[in-house]
Amino acid sequence: MKSEKQHPRDRSYDEAVVEVFQADPAVAVELLNDILADGDQAELLIALRQMTKAFGGVTAIAEKANLNQTQLYRTLSENGNPALTSLAAILKAMGLRLAVQPIKAKSQRTRATKKAA
Repeated sequence: MKSEKQHPRDRSYDEAVVEVFQADPAVAVELLNDILADGDQAELLIALRQMTKAFGGVTAIAEKANLNQTQLYRTLSENGNPALTSLAAILKAMGLRLAVQPIKAKSQRTRATKKAA
């Protein structure tokens, strides 16, 4: 009897990213910080959608963030434009927060050098 070789189920990129975030939440934090440094809102919304799936799903995150599910879907949609309060609530529901950091020293030195010249 010949056994059929079973192939792992094909999965989407988003599913793979969600699995990585679940296995190592620090990867999600690093990605989010990189996106925030670049300032790309479209990438930010994609990452937040993936993180929502990884950290409990829409129902759980919406509940923890005191948002309804529809509001969360709209906020994180391709056309979403989350208010700071919503973004902070969503991140808090994931166990994260926004933080302000100085721009890397190289950029500061460049500005200081230009001022001195």
